[in-house]
Amino acid sequence: MGRRVVTDGLENRVAQLRQERGWSQGELARRAGLSRQALSAIEAGRYLPNVTVALRLARALGCRVEDLFSWPPAILEAEWPSGAGEARTAPARVGLARVGGRVLAWPLSGGLAFQIPADGFRQGGKRPGPVPVALTIRPEILEETVVLGGCNPAFPLLAAHFARARPASRLLWIPMNSRAALRALARGELHIAGTHLWDPRRGQDNLDAARRELGGRPVAVITFARWEEGLILPPGNPRRIRRLSDLARRGLRLVNREPGAGSRWILARRLREEGIQPSGLEGYRRIVRDHLGVAAAVAHGLADTGPGALPAARAFGLAFLPLAEVRYDLVIPLDFLGSPTVRALLEVMADGAFRRDLEAIGGYDTRPTGTLVARLPGP
Repeated sequence: MGRRVVTDGLENRVAQLRQERGWSQGELARRAGLSRQALSAIEAGRYLPNVTVALRLARALGCRVEDLFSWPPAILEAEWPSGAGEARTAPARVGLARVGGRVLAWPLSGGLAFQIPADGFRQGGKRPGPVPVALTIRPEILEETVVLGGCNPAFPLLAAHFARARPASRLLWIPMNSRAALRALARGELHIAGTHLWDPRRGQDNLDAARRELGGRPVAVITFARWEEGLILPPGNPRRIRRLSDLARRGLRLVNREPGAGSRWILARRLREEGIQPSGLEGYRRIVRDHLGVAAAVAHGLADTGPGALPAARAFGLAFLPLAEVRYDLVIPLDFLGSPTVRALLEVMADGAFRRDLEAIGGYDTRPTGTLVARLPGP
């Protein structure tokens, strides 16, 4: 029938489901082909049924074996990242990773809610500080997880290639703008920050921003790809937006990225160079949180234009007015650069299979992909 075991902590719902159906122990025993004494021992937790008996009980009760018997999830204490905003009412779906000596619980909200299986469910706690998380994964997976913050829409594609090439490891992408990613990296909440902060004066995209935000922490800056930044427009450009001064027309519907986003910075700088006050434009304060969000707003007729990257326009079949060519870089602390998992991710990124896939989307220049741009701090 089974074996005598210590079942402390095992959740046994046989009696509960039997009573919900209004059956006696004798009735369930008869339906499952057991003696009443055997069923009584199972319900009392004195015996753990073998697979055959468990399947008989589940079939008799019209449920799954896991509805009858389950171990409670392991509880892990994690930190709610400062960059994640305020914690929501428990339970909350989270993605987990160990970053340095800390276990971080990033909330899977927005688009991530539908893209990533939860690593666990937050059971309470306040931000900032430790929060208990009921695990749905093996704890050792946390050690093989790389957390990448940034706004590049190709990061889920990189995660898929990484999972294919290295099934034991994974990439957890946290969407955020470039400046927010650098600040989260400075707080020790990420392994890698993705950034595309244009620097037309010195021609050193991202480097000055990384120096300012990271406070002298030694990092490597490695190129993900190059792309063009500009205005995303409807197919055929029906509003005939050919120069920045056209944005000042009355009735033109603009959407913008949030402060800290690289595409917003480029738009604001170019407007000022043209003598146009950005804040005076209609819709300048209407915020969309990522490149694909801007493209979607334009594609569905909710806006006439907005700042973004060429690959987002290509993905939606939209027109594009270029404003600057920018390098999208990954900023990686040197103490993480030596990690086997991070090294494996960089190898996948530089691999021909991923680069061909990225180029097929359109708008990405992968020739510099994987190039070490700089080590900071440096001369």
